[in-house]
Amino acid sequence: MTVDIVSDLVCPWCWLGKRHWDEARKLTADIKVETTWRPYQLDPTLAREGRPYKDYMREKFSGPEASGRWKAMRDHLEQAGPGVGIDFRFDDITMRPNTLNAHRLMRWAGGQGKTDAMAEALFSAFFQAGRDIGDTDTLIELAAEAGLDRDVSADLLATDRDEKAVWEEELFYRKLGVSGVPTYIFNGRFAVSGAQEPAVLADAIRQAVKEPAETE
Repeated sequence: MTVDIVSDLVCPWCWLGKRHWDEARKLTADIKVETTWRPYQLDPTLAREGRPYKDYMREKFSGPEASGRWKAMRDHLEQAGPGVGIDFRFDDITMRPNTLNAHRLMRWAGGQGKTDAMAEALFSAFFQAGRDIGDTDTLIELAAEAGLDRDVSADLLATDRDEKAVWEEELFYRKLGVSGVPTYIFNGRFAVSGAQEPAVLADAIRQAVKEPAETE
């Protein structure tokens, strides 16, 4: 069976969801699953150079109601994170990056079977180390940490290689109706949205095994 995980690298729920997915796979270790990460930009209009994080979040969650909603989400994430080995450090984040290049790295890592390592490197750099994952030099370092060739990654990032492919892939999932991440799509037939608990994701895997995959 196949599972497409639609996510963004600056989405804290996506990192939490990834850790839940890792646990779900342990619960269903007897089932062969081909997992593919798919790109989604929470803010595709963001300038390539990004914006200061505090300014961006202040604008995004302006007003008492929105501010309260963000505080509630942040509190939940900071409480849930340690249970799956994540230490969210929102106060250390300085830049809200454009994630197009990060998604390109994920695409290239996928071609080398290193998607998991690349995702963890990007999530950890942003949410725990407060690094700017829109910065090219930072991305080159993270690519090397994930096992990608440093020089090749640098050469590719210096071009627009696969930018169009990333945009087209994201648009495809938006047209399917994906409007929030993470979203898990099982065998191309049904989706589960949000950072669901491992047991929920494991049940979805077992359900997908019983249904034929969507064919073109």
